[in-house]
Amino acid sequence: MSRKIIIDTDPGQDDAVAILLALASPEELDVLGIVAVAGNIGLKQNAINARKVVELSGRTDVPVYAGCSRPMRRTLVTAEHVHGDTGMNGPVLPDPTIPLQEQHGVDFIIATIMNNPPKTITLATLGPLTNIGMALVKEPAIAERIQEIVLMGGAYFEVGNITPAAEFNIYVDPEAADLVMKCGAKITIQPLDVTHMIQATPARLNAIKALGNKSGAAVHAMLTFSEQFDLKKYGWEGAPLHDPTVIAYLLKPELFEGRVCNVSIETASELTVGMTVADYWHVTDKPRNALYLRSGNAEGFYALLTERLSRLP
Repeated sequence: MSRKIIIDTDPGQDDAVAILLALASPEELDVLGIVAVAGNIGLKQNAINARKVVELSGRTDVPVYAGCSRPMRRTLVTAEHVHGDTGMNGPVLPDPTIPLQEQHGVDFIIATIMNNPPKTITLATLGPLTNIGMALVKEPAIAERIQEIVLMGGAYFEVGNITPAAEFNIYVDPEAADLVMKCGAKITIQPLDVTHMIQATPARLNAIKALGNKSGAAVHAMLTFSEQFDLKKYGWEGAPLHDPTVIAYLLKPELFEGRVCNVSIETASELTVGMTVADYWHVTDKPRNALYLRSGNAEGFYALLTERLSRLP
């Protein structure tokens, strides 16, 4: 039976690849909706980007919603320096024809969780956690009804990518991330510690381009654009691929390893705000609130991604 998921996202290039991977896997994942959030770029453009990706996949049955346009308590920080002025530079994708749903994304999340049996809805979050934090504030009863929150965010061993201490998704809205970590739902975290291992090398990108379909060509164009920033920064053969690890975990959890430990978010320090503090060695007796993944099988990941993308138009 396919697992019911809501994808919460701020579509830059890696989000787009994650959405395509999910929509190419209907046997395993029943995508009930995609909710845009402000992050890589502003909310309005992210909602357009999400609809472009849905149309690229051919899965125009999947509704797209707009959520929160700014973090819970902070000024929005965006990442055009990585993702380009559209948030998803690279391929030229047509303007979307499918409508944006009228319901607010946060209300869609709440209604879906409350109107389905308990523990049957998984939240796959690829951006800042603002929408999830707001949903928890507006309807705290959702926390115990969520099946699992699988999120891309944070870092501990690899530390930060937007500041020396913080990963971008957590840094943009640390208060929302703090709420999520404390909500009591089952949480699995895909941090930079994993995604830095999942490098989009030229050989892996060429294999995707060689699929010969529209989706493969678009993914190749997106990732060859967004990798420029990271290749310069890290000096690696390939840039890390972040958000698709969330979907890959839902499809093939055996590709990843980690442990359950306490994960806390720094919200007060000027120096380390947005830092993800994982008690990986269990040096405190704080509650073990998340499965913190630390490593991933890159070969297995790219084999899965390439095979699934081959199913798309």
